[in-house]
Amino acid sequence: MIGKTKITAAAALLATVAIGATTVPAKADSVELGLLECVVEGGTGFIFGSSKDLSCEYTPANQNAATEAYFGVINKFGVDVGVTGATVIEWVVLAPTTDYEYTIGSLAGDYRGVSAEASAAAGAGVNVLVGGSDDTFSLQPVSVQAQEGVNVAVGIAELQLRSAAN
Repeated sequence: MIGKTKITAAAALLATVAIGATTVPAKADSVELGLLECVVEGGTGFIFGSSKDLSCEYTPANQNAATEAYFGVINKFGVDVGVTGATVIEWVVLAPTTDYEYTIGSLAGDYRGVSAEASAAAGAGVNVLVGGSDDTFSLQPVSVQAQEGVNVAVGIAELQLRSAAN
């Protein structure tokens, strides 16, 4: 089995090759709000893309705040060929300014960005996304996704995230 270090290195190399230097820069005055962990259902990627349901848990950096449940779908447009099992993706949630006041359900919205992944038995990928309410948030991958199956995907990712509370 491929170790986590090898998966992380493979994902970093894959991201560099697939998306070059295209990342969403963290602004100097941005603030880390918490961690969004999502479980993406397995499925089949077709040549022009895929669509998979997901369920997420947001854990605020503020230890006094409660976790929140989210659900949605992640769509990939571009080359996406293969079959994968369930996938876990973790993102650091960044707000645009240090004085941003988070409210319950604020992460709900549509996110867009670049996506790259590869797997043969075990694999990895990266997804950098921007969006949410008023395109306020940046989702930076903190833990590359771990998945099983055979798949190659490079393209644009769209995450439609909805709050279970609203």
